[in-house]
Amino acid sequence: MWWSSEPLDLHRIEDRISSLYVEKCHIDRDDNAVVLVNRERTVRVPAAFVATLLIGPGTRVTHAAIALLADSGTAVCWVGDRGVRMYAGGLGPARGSGLLMRQAYLVTRTQHRLAVARRMYGKRFPDDDVSAATMQQLRGREGARIKKIYRTHADRTGVTWNRRIYTHGDPFADGDDINRLLSAGHACLYGICHAAIIGIGANPALGFVHTGSAISFVLDIADLYKADYTIPLAFDLAAAGTTDERDIRTAFRDRVADGHLMGRIVADLKDLLLDDEQADADDQDALHLWDELDGHVAGGVNWAADYANCWDDAISLGIIGPDTNDQPTPG
Repeated sequence: MWWSSEPLDLHRIEDRISSLYVEKCHIDRDDNAVVLVNRERTVRVPAAFVATLLIGPGTRVTHAAIALLADSGTAVCWVGDRGVRMYAGGLGPARGSGLLMRQAYLVTRTQHRLAVARRMYGKRFPDDDVSAATMQQLRGREGARIKKIYRTHADRTGVTWNRRIYTHGDPFADGDDINRLLSAGHACLYGICHAAIIGIGANPALGFVHTGSAISFVLDIADLYKADYTIPLAFDLAAAGTTDERDIRTAFRDRVADGHLMGRIVADLKDLLLDDEQADADDQDALHLWDELDGHVAGGVNWAADYANCWDDAISLGIIGPDTNDQPTPG
């Protein structure tokens, strides 16, 4: 089980490879290594050296491999080409709930939430002092900044630009070519941000600027990188006349293939959510139970054994197939 390893047996996330992308491979286990097999070669990867395994199209994985990755504290994300889509995610490398609890603490306190939002905007306005700005002022500055970026790239590429048009839930539906490329490109960026957030043990729903969505924090983090990645890429493609959704997906995939973006996102996440002292602390599973008076009490203790006796075997159900060597009974 995933908690069978002690925290000191695992490599700290900053000492790991931030992400390993695999496609068109068979993933299996050999001792404490993940084995990646394709038609050209076989690669052995120590599971504990990888923070997040991104499983791309054309890949199959065994139960033994997933068990090893979980025991090693490696997040597993099922993604599209080069991680540009995020379909599902497994356990992250975090052993405890410290980062998630810190995120929840910050997002539920107005002044702390505003401070994180200011730090987010500060990363986009490195020359401006936003330490006293309200959310309304921050949104105004961001709106003006994005308009200027759109206009700058329109002038650079000669692409006609009017305004941003977007249909929620169908990003490649409305607007002209440049708007559709922007929407599809942003969706690719969201996938990588989503994988990074899950990989580091944060919650994609607890946003500081965006709210109300299961990916609010994903939208927050992605806004840090649009000006560097998806916006210029979309205008370049529109100027070249390559305007299919696949065009920007493959172009974005090639743009982030070096893995630098994933490392940048992880560093920014830790900078936004943790101070220096917390960033250096070990993330251990403390096995505590919350208590309204004492803060927490010891876990792993039966605090009222008599209550356990009232449960019966009907609480859970299991469906188990035959062993692989057994033949099903006819009829």
